[in-house]
Amino acid sequence: MPDQEYDVIIIGGGPAGLSAGIYTARARLKSVLIEKMATGGAIVNAGEVENYPGFPKGIGGLELTQQMDEQAKKFGLESIIAEVTELEIKEDKKIIKTSGGDLTAKAVIVASGSERAKLGVPGEDKYMGKGVGYCAVCDGFLYRDKVVAVVGGGNAAINEALELAKFASKVIVIYRRNELRATKIVQERAFATPNMEFMWNTVIEAIEGDDLVRRLRVCNVATDEKSAVDVSGVFVATGSKPNTEFLKGIVPLDETGTVIVNEKMETAVPGILAAGDVRVNSIRQVVSAAGDGAVAAIYAEKYIHEKFKH
Repeated sequence: MPDQEYDVIIIGGGPAGLSAGIYTARARLKSVLIEKMATGGAIVNAGEVENYPGFPKGIGGLELTQQMDEQAKKFGLESIIAEVTELEIKEDKKIIKTSGGDLTAKAVIVASGSERAKLGVPGEDKYMGKGVGYCAVCDGFLYRDKVVAVVGGGNAAINEALELAKFASKVIVIYRRNELRATKIVQERAFATPNMEFMWNTVIEAIEGDDLVRRLRVCNVATDEKSAVDVSGVFVATGSKPNTEFLKGIVPLDETGTVIVNEKMETAVPGILAAGDVRVNSIRQVVSAAGDGAVAAIYAEKYIHEKFKH
């Protein structure tokens, strides 16, 4: 990938990045989107998205982002598969260092999203891909007629559990609190699913097995009672970690590593904006990510016009 200069570089190919790309490309700004894997972001793991306006029958997460990608490319958005390793500022230019070479831009929109947080317990790394998973849509079919656990109580966890319930003989939801945080309609579906059980006030202390996961060591945080649960797999959905390592020391981040922005999606560094799950106070919904991307694109265009087009 030769060194190239762009008006706008967008980091991340989820709904926020794709939406930003649609707007910057339509504004006739020379724009490129950098994604380290396939475009679509975390939402591609959603079997069905029911709450995105305009799709009353729902739409698959992969299909939705494929349509966004097609729309952005129609307006001229370029895309590159590479991993961003560093962001540097040199006078008014932003230098993006990637696994495929360096690019420069007048403005950067960071839409790098987040990845699932780990439990950090013994056995988690050892059994990664051998019974420990983070994507039920990807791996659920491997657990047909088996017992599997899901850790977490939010929308992500319960949607994982509902997906797994299509295949598994039993899905055990393990949650450290005594009630779910998922939205009510998602909870209603979970409680109505006959092969789903719940272990309240419980945390996992270790994951054990032979070549594959065989059991979980758990502890009830209310009674301090310890026990073992026999399972063939465990899916972790306890939160997420923003992909902002390459931004440390460049723009202000909060204590969790998310990017601090104003209502215009602007960071404290002129010409660097952030959108979607990676920015502070995100509600982590596809519709808000797409809105963030549009806002960031509009104010990136405004910045470029005022700074470079006099």
